[in-house]
This record gives sequence, C-alpha cells and structure tokens, in this order.
Amino acid sequence: MKKLFVSKRRKQLLIFADIFIYAIVCLLFSFAMMKITLGNFMGVFLIIAPVYVVVFYVCGLYNSLWEYAEGEEMRMCILGTFVATILSAILLFVEFKLLRTPLGVASAVFLPLVCGFVSTVLRTSYRYFRFVMNRNVSITKQNVMIVGAGVSGHLLIKNIAEDPESRFKTVCLVDDDPAKHGMKVRGIKISGDCSKIPELCEKHKIDTIILAIPTATSAQINKILDYCKETSCKIERLPPNMGIGIKGSLQKSLQTMKIEDLLSRDTIGFDNSDVSALCNGRTVLVTGAGGSIGSELCRQIAHFSPKKLILLDIAENSTYELQQEFLEKIREGLKLDFCIEIASVRDLEKLDMIFEAYKPELVFHAAAHKHVPLMETNPEEAVKNNVFGTFNTAAMADKHGVLKFILISTDKAVNPTNIMGSTKQLAEMVTHWHGLHSKTVFAEVRFGNVLGSNGSVVPIFKKQIEKGGPVTVTHPDIIRYFMTINEAVELVLRAAALANDNEVFVLDMGKPVKIKGLAERMIRLAGYRPYEDIDIEFTGLRPGEKLYEELLMEEEGLKKTSDERIFIGKQRKLDEEEFLKNLELLRKKAEENDQHGVIDMIKIMVPTYHQELAPNAVLAQDRIKI
Repeated sequence: MKKLFVSKRRKQLLIFADIFIYAIVCLLFSFAMMKITLGNFMGVFLIIAPVYVVVFYVCGLYNSLWEYAEGEEMRMCILGTFVATILSAILLFVEFKLLRTPLGVASAVFLPLVCGFVSTVLRTSYRYFRFVMNRNVSITKQNVMIVGAGVSGHLLIKNIAEDPESRFKTVCLVDDDPAKHGMKVRGIKISGDCSKIPELCEKHKIDTIILAIPTATSAQINKILDYCKETSCKIERLPPNMGIGIKGSLQKSLQTMKIEDLLSRDTIGFDNSDVSALCNGRTVLVTGAGGSIGSELCRQIAHFSPKKLILLDIAENSTYELQQEFLEKIREGLKLDFCIEIASVRDLEKLDMIFEAYKPELVFHAAAHKHVPLMETNPEEAVKNNVFGTFNTAAMADKHGVLKFILISTDKAVNPTNIMGSTKQLAEMVTHWHGLHSKTVFAEVRFGNVLGSNGSVVPIFKKQIEKGGPVTVTHPDIIRYFMTINEAVELVLRAAALANDNEVFVLDMGKPVKIKGLAERMIRLAGYRPYEDIDIEFTGLRPGEKLYEELLMEEEGLKKTSDERIFIGKQRKLDEEEFLKNLELLRKKAEENDQHGVIDMIKIMVPTYHQELAPNAVLAQDRIKI
C-alpha cells in the first residue's frame, strides 16, 4: 500500500513539474512574441499543457524511474515531443491564426518544441544528478579497477555508478586493445593494457580488480593473473560466458576468482551423440554415487535420458543430498527415473539382489577408499573396499550380463608407493581379469586429482586461508595433475562410449601443477600476500606420498583415440594362476584383519609398493594392542 502511495505521489509531482515548466515557457513566449495579456497567456498555456500531459501520459513517461532511464525512455521522450508539437501547432494555428505570417508558423512550432525539450532536460538532469552524486558518495567504498572495456565492462561500470548502495567505486579501466587506450567509458579513462595493472593499482590505491571479460579463455585469465599477482588486490570476475542481456545487478553476479578458473582448460566442443547412444534408454548403475566423482557421473548421465538410474552407496548423507537435488530438478522439468540403494560393494549377496532386481546394462564403479594417509594405517579396509568391492561388483556385472563395466581408477595406481594406489592397481588387475573371461566389456579409466573433490587440497587450502593461515604444503617440490570434476566425468563417459575390448583409458590431465604455486595463487586470489599476510608451511611428505604422480606405466604404451584428451594404454600381461592364488591369500588376510599380512601380500602382488610409515603413524592393529 505504501509503495502504491509513493508511486502515485511521484507521478503527480512529475505532472505538476511539467505544468509549471509549460507555464513559464508560455509566459515568456507571450511576453516576447505577443502583446502580453492574461488572455494570450492562458490561451497558449491551455492548449500546450493539456496536450503534452496527455501525450506524455500515453507514452508512459510518468511511469518511468528516471534515475535509471535508458535509451527506451529517451526514444519515448522524442516521440512524445514530436506528437505533442504537431498537435499543439495545429491547435495554435486554429486559435491564433498564426498561419498568416512566417513568424507565426515558426512560433506555433517552436513554442511546443521548446516545452518538450525543457521537459526532457528536466528528466535527464535528474538522472545525471543521481549519477554524479553516486560517483562522489562515501569514501569507504572500495576502489575498483575493471579489466575489459567491452560491452560487459561498460554495463558493469554503469551498474556500479547508478547503484547508490554499491560497495565499489570505479576509478580505473584497462584493456589490451591499443585502439581504446586514452578513450573514456562513462567518464572512466582506459589507462592502458594489462601490463599496467601493478602500476595503476599502486597509483590509484585499488582494492579490488574485476575481470569483465566473460568469454576469456583460461590462457587469457592466467596472463591477466600474472600481472595481478604483483598486487595485493582481491580479484573478482563476471561469470564465464555470461549473456549480455542479463537482468538485475551485475554486481550480484560477480564471483570471487577460484583456482578452478586458472587450472581448468578451455572447453573443446565434441559431439556427445556417442555418449547419448550409450546411456539413452538403458538402466545405469553408479556405485559410490554420493562421492564427488560418482555424484557428477549421475548428474551428467541424467541428462542423457537413461531408462533408470540406480544410485548405490553406503554413505547415506551424501546420497540423500543427491536424491533431494534430483527431486528438485524433476520438479523443474527433468525427466528422470532414479532410485537409491544404500549398500556396500563388499556385500556380495546384496549386490546380487540389486543386479537381479534392476538388471543394469551399464555399471560405473566409483566406490573406493581414496585418502592416502588413512589407508596407510588401515590397509585391510582399503583391500576390502577397493580390491574385493571391485571384484564383487565386476563378478555381478559378468553374472547378470551387463553390457559395459567401467572402473574409475587413479594415477596413484601407476607404480604405487602407497596402500591406496596399490589397491587401485589391484582393482585394475581384477577388472582386467574379468574382461578376459566375460562377454561384458570391462574397462578402466585412469586420471589424476580432481579439483574440489573430497580429499583434494583445494578445499583444505580454502579453509586454511579463511582462518588466516598458515597454509600447509607437504613439500616445496611436490607436483600433481588436476582436472575439474565436470571435465573428468565428461571424459569418463566418452571413454565408456569408446570401450569395447578390455582397455585401460588414460585421460590427458594437461600440465602438472606445483602445489606450492597452487597455494600461493589461492592466497593471492583471496586478496592476501603469500608469506606476508598468510604464511605457507612445509610439513613433509605424508606416509606413502610421492613427489609426483604418473599416468602410465612404461610397459603400457599409448594409443590415440578419436578424442584428443583420451588415450588407450596397452594392458599389462597377467599371470592368471599366480594372480588368483595371491588374490585369495590377500582376501584371507583382509578378512582376518591381519594388517601386517595384508601389507606382505601387497608387496608381493605390487612390487613398487614399500611401507614407509611416518614416525608417528601406527597401524590400527598395533594401536589396538597398545
């Protein structure tokens, strides 16, 4: 009710302001062009004022918020002035017979035209006044540099200038296009290219740098960040590939720069028809569905119209969250038939029941224990879950005639020096063995660390930075391969579509990343200076941790596929009799919770593994004895 009252009052004030303007202009005209009399003045005024008020009202010029006026409002002002001038001129010709002289004709047109011009100036002046006031408001606002003087940069500057509650004040603009240097965007000078960022930040005391280039590639962003790292400014950006026609406040759309923006690779367009053909109309089972990889697999598969999607996991909380996410998407229009099965891949009988009930045609096996240090001191659990959980799931895939079984593996399975990596290599061997004796297509997809996944260093670093540090890195020279979850899962699905002959697929992880550099960049992205505002401490390699991870064993070789980011490694030769004998001994040791026995068997089956526990790390078996 209050808003309605304010709206009516605003409209009335604007009408009264227009009438007052018309009265002044008509009075001056009557004095200058006619013998001034009350009759002359009233005659002119009572023609022009009603005509303009009615025309402007019809054009909607009393309903606009002029502090936010755009080109549309200006166009309506011009149209309204044109129509009102024509109508007023006709009436003035008739009333005062001004057609008899050239001066009279000019006066009949000029007078209403001046009224419309002054009325338009009144409106635009209010908008300009608000703009100037907002530019000079409170010195507590953050000084902002905007990178990018294109359409998005212009819209952002405009949005900041017209928002009285904005936390920003634009003081500087840079762009790599030399033709724009020295030009101005809404009064803000384009002061040079990105190489000027450090110098300009110091000169203008910049607090925040905003990247207003939604279409920037990862390479372009990294180049800009190389200059930004020499400053202590916080860095934000407009969302990637943001549409120019976005509604609402652009400031609310701003995102703090994430390390994923720097490490992710530029998207390569691929035809996903093969993935669609694989999943469409088929029943798909995903184990470890509540995990970071498993949940993203489910999300992407859901968009390829499976007949049914089965989410299997022993962790109820994360699986419940995924269930609620899917239910919300279904309410929004997603067509998906899915179900939840809370079960462990260790439970062979339960797996048999699930396979029998749903008869899945595709299985993506993502269930696994993945935390390297935890598995070092609990090796029997890693074996039960990673090795024999895989064996059970693969056996059920074979028994129930699954079309394809895809194991989600890891670079830690290559020449492993830790329990987790060793059990994943054994899981690959289990999958390979089943592939030698089944009509089901078995394959493994191997890749490195995934940004933001459970156990990744990225969320750990974020929490440490939020607490003010220190950020802990195990070793100054440690390197890892990284990939975004979205890209990793997309490539897993593409590899699954390619699988037909017991292959091990290796994903191109790009360039390895130095973890120390990763920590430094994350600190800078948060607006702090490494080693000054937030320190980095080196804690030493953890049990079983390597300085670098490998994606391929020497004997596996490499073979290209139709996808330039997916390669096929040659499967290792397997002494089946020896493997099955050792596998049974490993099972027995794990079931007996004989951790030392489990480690001895792993050393036999995976020659590269060697136990190297940290001084304060004790096997669970020995802790219990203590």
